[in-house]
Amino acid sequence: MVEDTAPRARRWLARVFPRTPDFYVRLNAQCDLAVAATETLVAYMQDGNEEAAKRVITLEKQGDALKAENMTTLHRAFATPIDREDVYRSIATIDEVLNYAKATVQEMRVLKLKPDEHTRAMADLMHRGACALQRGYACLAHDPLAAERHADAARKTERTTEKIYRRALGELFDVDHYQATLTPEQRRSAASLAVLTGELDASETSAISSAVGFVLEILKRREVYRHMSNGADRVVRAGEVLHDIVAKIA
Repeated sequence: MVEDTAPRARRWLARVFPRTPDFYVRLNAQCDLAVAATETLVAYMQDGNEEAAKRVITLEKQGDALKAENMTTLHRAFATPIDREDVYRSIATIDEVLNYAKATVQEMRVLKLKPDEHTRAMADLMHRGACALQRGYACLAHDPLAAERHADAARKTERTTEKIYRRALGELFDVDHYQATLTPEQRRSAASLAVLTGELDASETSAISSAVGFVLEILKRREVYRHMSNGADRVVRAGEVLHDIVAKIA
């Protein structure tokens, strides 16, 4: 009986010439998660929905697992379709977008802040940037020049985010704007500070409580605004990595 040598030959060839992992598909999967997480972040920013917050955190955990899987595959890969360092940078920077989506939700929950027009606008821009990255990586293998256009679109979202961030800060330090937009919850919080000013008359107590509430609001909201501005920087970083890849292969 003649032994079939084909399977043995295939195994030998696989050892000598191992299959190159499809990192295009793997990076696309990471982008898909980033899009889903930022889309859910936008939903959270509509009304602070707790289910949306939990969903963002769940998607980020899935992103961490996929990042770890992709890193392991990269470390074991004999060859990569694009520069190995660029694959590494792509995996890391796409994951950072997910991380910032999750951290934004966590900060707002810890600080007990409700979404406002500025957090909604910045979340929407983060989502647009993630969508641009998704489109860019999706066409990277067959149309690098189109990928470059999408990389530019992702980077441009940061510029608009910075404009919103500066406008938000301007309003945040405007006492008149703060007083005109106080929510019932903020008024109750300010009123509760009266216990610290029991020796003062009613007008003085009210003034101090309002001032302390104003300062606390500034500190908390500035923290979130700045964090979301940094999240936009991560989208830019991911777009720059995509741009670098196109420059090498186009």
